[in-house]
Amino acid sequence: MVPHLITALTGPINELEARILESMPAIERWFRLEWMEHTPPFYTSVDLRNAGYKLAPVDTELFPTGFNNLTPQMLPLGVQAAMAAIEKICPEAKNLLLVPGAQALAGNPFYLTHLQRLVEVFTLAGLNVRLGSLAKEVESPRPLALPDGGELTLEPLVRTQRRLGLKDFDPCTILLNDDLAAGVPGMLEDLHEQYLLPPLHASSATRRKSRHFASYEEVAKRFAKLLGMDPWLLHTMHGQCGQVDFTREEGFDCIKSHADALLAKVRRKHKEYGIAERAFVVVKSDGPGGTDVVTLRDAKDLDDPERRARLARSMPAASAARDVIVQEGVPTYERINDAVAEPVVYMIDRYVIGGFYRVHAARGIDESLDAPGSAYVPLAFAESHQLPRRGAKPGASAPNRFYMYGVIGRLAMLGAAYELEATDPATELEEA
Repeated sequence: MVPHLITALTGPINELEARILESMPAIERWFRLEWMEHTPPFYTSVDLRNAGYKLAPVDTELFPTGFNNLTPQMLPLGVQAAMAAIEKICPEAKNLLLVPGAQALAGNPFYLTHLQRLVEVFTLAGLNVRLGSLAKEVESPRPLALPDGGELTLEPLVRTQRRLGLKDFDPCTILLNDDLAAGVPGMLEDLHEQYLLPPLHASSATRRKSRHFASYEEVAKRFAKLLGMDPWLLHTMHGQCGQVDFTREEGFDCIKSHADALLAKVRRKHKEYGIAERAFVVVKSDGPGGTDVVTLRDAKDLDDPERRARLARSMPAASAARDVIVQEGVPTYERINDAVAEPVVYMIDRYVIGGFYRVHAARGIDESLDAPGSAYVPLAFAESHQLPRRGAKPGASAPNRFYMYGVIGRLAMLGAAYELEATDPATELEEA
């Protein structure tokens, strides 16, 4: 089904949908040419926001942890994409080492089901898959009980001079499902004989959202030129403040300045398109961690001590000083059973394999839905009868809406490819 929109199913978002459907051959050729020049991240998830007047990504994850929210019907697409990815990276591969995050040891049932789904996908892709833990307390194989009664085994990693594996298990490829927000352990460094995916410079410890959205904006502008449209309908404007000190309350003037500038730009766009929506920006951690976002409709909102305190609480706790991103806010007007919803697209290599709606009954249209209390409703990417239907009335066809989500998701993935190329230490050394 197409989710219910509060706004009428007319206007720019349907014009965008129609234009994307009409331009499908040109779009797919454009993507093919891009992937000849750029390497997609191994797997990616993208949070989208449909405001009724624009559709834009608001978060791109390179260590996705929601494969448990994909339906069994989506598995064949995942397996085919995994096969293509492995054949491209290491055609002779037979062993895959999957390195999970700390949620595995904590026994998080959703994360364990996610790992189970990943193991299933790569096993069906023709690989022997085993799990290795970075945790020092895992000194011997440890069983992990799964919610469905099954079991996975977490084993201690074994590092030799140039390779990483398990006892009696030497993998060609190591797949990280830990974003390494606390830093890169030495055990993962200097692995010159194996493929480590994603690369270490994709870790949350070094990655910055502002860098990603700058790369994505470049992609959005090139894509919008192809379609002859305004790139603002596809991306969010943003600014960045380095080292805001929440203990000393220093750096808030930088946040307010960026908020003022962004709000003015958004208001001009709203006036241009006749949008009655009141402009807002969101403030969040530019680096690792961060538990929430803070919404500002006026820069003076940050003068409120409680709002400052909430912003400080939303930041990672490791340090008082933090890099902060100020980003144009995109409301979501999608609804599932009267609850606010946003689409999330999942990809392996350059292929869309599925997705879901993140739904939160207690959150507003201008708030983050990635919070406790959220629920998940699958998208129907994988069903054979859900192929795009050219010529269908805009806003009336679920397959067409899903295809549009997939296009924007792939644009964000391409933005991540640009980002990883720009931040690759090897590239920086060559340029130096």
